[in-house]
Amino acid sequence: MALNKQEKKRLPGTLARSPEKAQDTYMHTLEAAEKVHGDGEAAHRIAFGSLKHSFEKVGDHWEAKDEPGPSDAQDAKRGAEALDSDTPTAGGVNANASKAHLLELARRLDVTGRSQMTKAKLVAAIDKANQRATARASRN
Repeated sequence: MALNKQEKKRLPGTLARSPEKAQDTYMHTLEAAEKVHGDGEAAHRIAFGSLKHSFEKVGDHWEAKDEPGPSDAQDAKRGAEALDSDTPTAGGVNANASKAHLLELARRLDVTGRSQMTKAKLVAAIDKANQRATARASRN
């Protein structure tokens, strides 16, 4: 179901540049979470957690994952444990993906030195490349 104008205005920029299914997932979860937690950080964290189950951030937008599931250790937590956690996230990078998948994303994002990186370093480098791409897109 396509979002109306008011809903589209509420989307973070990365989601505005993403497929309709990603937008719907985020907004549906956000609205449900706001009924319980109010319009604040908790509701947005819940919505991003739901989004990251089926989508991963690639550059300045979100793309469907090959296999649904948690993207990182924070995303694997549920309920109050997730809301109260200081566990760092991978910023939308699917840290649970295969190294081959991460290498392919790093190639698409033109991450230098990727062939010599460990999986953890690839995740960090992709996250950094995603942040740069999002900042560039936000300026335009």
